Amino acid sequence: MSYSPTQSYVPFNRPLFLGGEIENVKAAVQGGSLGGNGDFTRRCQDFISQLNGRGKVFLTTSCTSALEMAAMVLDIKQGDEVIVPSYTYVSTINAWLLRGATLVYVDINPGTMNIDHNLIEAAITSKTKVIVAVHYAGVACDMDTIMSLADKYDIYVVEDAAQALTSTYKSRNLGSIGDISCFSFHETKNFTSGGQGGAISINDGSLLARAEVVYDNGTNRLQFLQGLVNQYCWEDIGSNFFMSEVQAAYLWNQLERAPIVQKTRHKFWARYAVHLQGLADQGQIVFPSMPLGCTHNAHLFFFKVKSQDERSAFIRYMKSRGIGLVSGRFVGEDQFTTSESQRLVRLPLHFNMSVEEQDLVIAATVSFFNSC
Repeated sequence: MSYSPTQSYVPFNRPLFLGGEIENVKAAVQGGSLGGNGDFTRRCQDFISQLNGRGKVFLTTSCTSALEMAAMVLDIKQGDEVIVPSYTYVSTINAWLLRGATLVYVDINPGTMNIDHNLIEAAITSKTKVIVAVHYAGVACDMDTIMSLADKYDIYVVEDAAQALTSTYKSRNLGSIGDISCFSFHETKNFTSGGQGGAISINDGSLLARAEVVYDNGTNRLQFLQGLVNQYCWEDIGSNFFMSEVQAAYLWNQLERAPIVQKTRHKFWARYAVHLQGLADQGQIVFPSMPLGCTHNAHLFFFKVKSQDERSAFIRYMKSRGIGLVSGRFVGEDQFTTSESQRLVRLPLHFNMSVEEQDLVIAATVSFFNSC
C-alpha cells in the first residue's frame, strides 16, 4: 500500500444508507400518520427489545433526549449525586445537570477509556442515586462490579449505550443489564434514523408506568390509547420524546439488515487491526484492550500515540493527505482522563467505506510513523 496524492478525500464518516430507506419513508408518508408510534416505530422497538431479551423500548428524538428522559423517570432532584465517567460526551452530563444533580466524576481505565470500576465505591455517598455506565466505542464496562455496587447501596444503573448496540458483555447485550439504557441513532452511529434519533429501554418494570407518562408530555395518553382509561390528562413532568414515523421507517430498513451492516464493519475493523499491528509491536501506537467475555460492535477504531504533540502532528499529516480524523467534582486524582484522551486518535470507519479508501488510510498511517 502506498499513498497517491491523486486520491480523493476520505471522510471520517458517511451516514449509513442501504437503499431501502426511501421506500420505507414513502410507505410511512402514505400511511397517513407521521407523528410516531406507528408500525415502523413498533418494529424498531420490538427489534431492540428482542435483541436485549428484556425491557420496554421507546424510540426518542436522540440519545440526548433518551438520557434526559431517564433522569426524569428516576425523579432526579437538586442535591442528588450521579456518578459518571470523567471521559464521555457532554450529553451524558447535561441530562443530569438539567435536573439539578451533582455530577461525581470517576477516572477511567486507560485500556478501555471506560469508567474504572475499582474507583466507583469510593465515590458513593448517601446522596448517590445513579451510576452511569458509558460503553465507549461499544466496549463494555465491568457491569458485574457496577451492578453489585448498585445492589449493595440501592442505587440505579443507567447504561449510556449510545455507541454499543449489538455489543455484548458475557453473552448479554449491552443495554440489557442496567435499570435503564439509552441508544443513539445519530448519523455517526452504526445505524441511523436519518441523522438524529435514539431509544430508551426501561429494564426495571417498576419504572415503566412513570416512563410512559414522562415519554408523552407527562400525560397518561398511552394508557388512553390502550383503552385503559376513558380520557387522558396531565399527571407529571415530561416532554415530547417521540421519534417521527418517517425517522422510524428510515431506521427500520437498517435494523432489519443489522447482520449485513455489522459483518462489513467488523471486516474493516479487523483489516485495521491486522495492518497496523506492526506499529503496535514496535511501540509506536497502543491499541485499546478488550475485556474478557466481551464483544464489540466495530463502532470505532482508535489507538493512542505517545503524546498530544504527536497526535497533533499525525492529524495534520493525515489531513494533508485527504483523510479526516477527529479527535462537577472529581473524585480522586485525574490520573488518566486528560493524559489518555490527549493521545487518542480515531480512524475513518463506516459501512460505505471502500477497501481502497481504507488502504489509503492504512498506508498514510504507516508512512507517518515510519518517518518519525
